[in-house]
Amino acid sequence: MNEDGRIFREAWIAGVQRHFPGDPKPGYITPWEETPEWEREAAAAVYGQVRDFLAISEGHAARLTREQKSRFVAICWTAQMFKHFKDPKPGYVADWADLPAWQQETDADIFERIEQTV
Repeated sequence: MNEDGRIFREAWIAGVQRHFPGDPKPGYITPWEETPEWEREAAAAVYGQVRDFLAISEGHAARLTREQKSRFVAICWTAQMFKHFKDPKPGYVADWADLPAWQQETDADIFERIEQTV
């Protein structure tokens, strides 16, 4: 589980560095070792959901568009925010269409990174 979350977090950081316009907030690129425990748990859970989705589809989920992959990661993350916070910030649970483009692209990158590991 720890390694799964780390892969997710490293993919997030790489995506932020690739897609974020300007300088990202420090919290966006906090290394795994300094990431709060709730966020580590959420990262590992979403990694597991993507891994299981790929397995259940017998790998055919790889044929999804980048947008579909991104939407899947985003909805899984939103569920984790509701799990970890009684009243999450609106930005934590925003609909995919309301996310900034850099975050949509980063979520797609995360899905594709997980694809590469399974």
